[in-house]
Amino acid sequence: MPDAPSPAAPPAPFTHVAADFLGVPAAQLRDAALIGGLLVAAAGAVGLAARAAPSVRALRRDGVAALHLLEGCHIAVQTFPREELLLLDLLVRGPADAGARGTQRAVDVFARRLAARAVHTQQRPRG
Repeated sequence: MPDAPSPAAPPAPFTHVAADFLGVPAAQLRDAALIGGLLVAAAGAVGLAARAAPSVRALRRDGVAALHLLEGCHIAVQTFPREELLLLDLLVRGPADAGARGTQRAVDVFARRLAARAVHTQQRPRG
């Protein structure tokens, strides 16, 4: 008698997205106010509730580091002006199939405002 099929695994409770914005002008990558505004706009585009205002810091060696803590998730950014690179990290509650639309809206907020030559994204379930 064949084994009964195993039940499908429940969807992962979180979706993690990493996006690399390549070829971004260095001036944009040094603009802490711009990066902070993009964090707030991206959270709003996805409908995520903020726990507090984003923490945005201009770095001594160049670039900006930023973190926006949201209800049960986060958006983080690190910029590297010399490499014309912005790295975006987004963790949201919800499975990848449902979270993809929302996470793409967050990536789109950055893509519309930054003059990137290319954007590469990876998405995976977490948890």
